[in-house]
Amino acid sequence: MIQRIQSLYMLGSTILLSIVLFFNLGQFMLSQPDANQLLAYDFTPWGVTGTASTWALACILILASIVELAAIFLFRNRMLQLRTVIFASLLAIGFYVVFGVYYFVLAAQLPQATFRIGLALGLPAVALILNYLASRAILKDEFMVRAADRLR
Repeated sequence: MIQRIQSLYMLGSTILLSIVLFFNLGQFMLSQPDANQLLAYDFTPWGVTGTASTWALACILILASIVELAAIFLFRNRMLQLRTVIFASLLAIGFYVVFGVYYFVLAAQLPQATFRIGLALGLPAVALILNYLASRAILKDEFMVRAADRLR
């Protein structure tokens, strides 16, 4: 039922989490003093070029996108839909936790490198905001249905 505002919020969150899979989360920039050049290691959800694999980030994003998409179709059971949205939010928070772990491990491996944040790193935070708005709208619908049941 895509007409409901919470379905639009969840669809937006699904799209944002899916977009993050295809863009850089950031770059490790390492300057070479003897060759006078700048090396860039792209940090994507799939891995860091030439150094490490970060497949756990991609798995979390894929799982969060699937859970978020499934939540759209749970409109008949609002409380299950709410739990699913909360679970997707926890996965988005888990994405940032795992990203932090990978960042600190890779920063230790490349001590002279500086990190430049990418735009895609902020998209899961926007998805979290959309999940919050969706959960508020789901609760509002649930309260309206309960109030209508009391009147009958």
